[in-house]
Amino acid sequence: MGARTDQTTDPALLQSLLQARRGTAFFARKLNELTDTELDGATLLHGWTRRHLVAHIGYNARAIARLIEWAATGIETPMYASPEARDHEINFGATLSPIALRNLFDHSAVHLNVEWRDLPEQAWHERVKTAQGRTVPASETVWMRTREVWTHAVDLNNGATFSDIPAPVLERLLQDITSAWKTRGTDTGLLITVTGTDLTYGDTAAENPTVITGTLPAVVGWATGRGTHAVTATQNGVPLENVPAAPQWI
Repeated sequence: MGARTDQTTDPALLQSLLQARRGTAFFARKLNELTDTELDGATLLHGWTRRHLVAHIGYNARAIARLIEWAATGIETPMYASPEARDHEINFGATLSPIALRNLFDHSAVHLNVEWRDLPEQAWHERVKTAQGRTVPASETVWMRTREVWTHAVDLNNGATFSDIPAPVLERLLQDITSAWKTRGTDTGLLITVTGTDLTYGDTAAENPTVITGTLPAVVGWATGRGTHAVTATQNGVPLENVPAAPQWI
């Protein structure tokens, strides 16, 4: 019997699935480099240990798998019962033994991958609802997971940087973030330019914007709230002494 493959034949979706799977493999590599004792260490996220982060990634895979089950069956299965239930799940997961925590990550990732693989072509267009209440096609779950695994691999605080993330993922991430700012009206007067490219994001209509400049990995790190390393800020061509913090993303 030959190996089972994705039921979808959509080239763009297959490419997106590949990026999500590569991100999962990258997160797994950075996780497996850590000793059990090091799981107690701090992440780049305030108040979260690596245990919390691994639990989050594991339960996130299960939550997204529920959306794929929804798309496949037509039976509504929310990601989480409530925001409180999500938080409780993560806090509980952080108390698991190291082997159980690692198994949570491994098994949940395999489960989600199988759900994606076996979803019929047409079902990818079925509408499901995210934890934030957005109604999206099931295909959006691939990006939801891609964003989580690549960004949080950096947050593990184990040597990964935004430079490890593929450029197409970084570009979409920056587009997502700046779109969220625009929707909330928090991007006023803020323009992002990416060194060595013609990529520009933010308030392009501003007459006197604060211009944030850096490489693609650097500006995405800044935009996600992970610091101001390797980015500069200017106004009217004059360097600012301090780079302003990015508006809230999520």
